[in-house]
Amino acid sequence: VQLVESGGGLVQPGGSLRLSCAASGFTFRSYAMTWYRQVPGKERELVASIGSYGGTQDVDSVKGRFTISRDNAKNTVHLQMNSLKSEDAAVYYCKAWSGVTENWGQGTQVTVSA
Repeated sequence: VQLVESGGGLVQPGGSLRLSCAASGFTFRSYAMTWYRQVPGKERELVASIGSYGGTQDVDSVKGRFTISRDNAKNTVHLQMNSLKSEDAAVYYCKAWSGVTENWGQGTQVTVSA
């Protein structure tokens, strides 16, 4: 099982980034996929999730700015992040959850700074 995040980087406040998480080694379409983020000294925070059937949820702090989506044909989940704020800066992780097992990627750094 492998999850590889990409797309992080440095962006100015108000800018956009699109994170991707490429999955392999499991039946991707059967797993719920979730994006988390973590800053040093704080617990990992759920950002947005998408179920195996495509239903989505996200936290209030990103509503209207972030959109999670999945491409089952490419075994990939995306997080489109718009109107980025300094408080969005974190390491972003994707997680695959089957209902029994979970797997995590290594994370991708998002820095929001002028």
